Amino acid sequence: MWALSTGRFGLIVVAVVGLTAIVARFWTPFDPQKVDIANRWALPSWPHLLGTDGSGRDILSLLMAGARTTVFVAIGAGVIATIIGIALAALGALTARWVRESVAVFVDILIAFPVLIIAMMISAVWGGSLWVVIWAVGIGFGVNIARVTRPELRRVLHSDFVLAGRASGLTPAQNLWRHLLPNVAPVFIVQLSWGMAVAVLAEAGLSYLGFGAPVTEPSWGLLLAQLQQFIAVHPLSVVWPGLAITITVLGLNLLGDGLREATDPTLSRSPFATRRARLHIPEVVS
Repeated sequence: MWALSTGRFGLIVVAVVGLTAIVARFWTPFDPQKVDIANRWALPSWPHLLGTDGSGRDILSLLMAGARTTVFVAIGAGVIATIIGIALAALGALTARWVRESVAVFVDILIAFPVLIIAMMISAVWGGSLWVVIWAVGIGFGVNIARVTRPELRRVLHSDFVLAGRASGLTPAQNLWRHLLPNVAPVFIVQLSWGMAVAVLAEAGLSYLGFGAPVTEPSWGLLLAQLQQFIAVHPLSVVWPGLAITITVLGLNLLGDGLREATDPTLSRSPFATRRARLHIPEVVS
């Protein structure tokens, strides 16, 4: 994947955002919530490298603290999507026919609801919070993962090594963990990386609309909502949170594309990999 420019860019972006979130857990240049009226709307300069907002808060510190929220939501939604996706895919591939068909209908119904709509419905009952975003994205993209992974599980289910494992006495659960999931892992990982990009975008969008992070929690979407009303007077301040959201989502999407190309030899851009893939294609002798 490192040989691919898109995958390399995505990996670097994800690493930088993750490292920023870890550093911000212990240190930021200024207190993100500290109000300094004397320095309100300061232009980018030392010591405020990205300037300040209307309350005098350091924008760089707010972005670093917001990275913690972004990583927390992305990882939390990824964990929930993994659990839901694997459970639904296993039920839709390894159970009796009536169960498989019921799961397929259930997945088709859920996939019709956009993630933002699911989050708004949940927040209408339990109120807006980061956990609403995490569960909404986890449920919404877990269904997507199940829909993509289920056919792959069905395909691998008829492989010789799976049949041999079943003949040797392995239970369906043991066959799932030892043989099925490792063979569909590339497809699953790619879908998960795209799901985390959706989680970042959903958190920013819901926080912007007031359904996500509370006012006391640093968030890129919340910061964008607070600054956008001053875009005509201080346009530069709005650029930074929007740029952070855009680059992070782009990095996660490109990381998913890089993983897909790295794990699928038919999509590889490397001539050697293409030649190696062709060598495994049987020729028809007339």
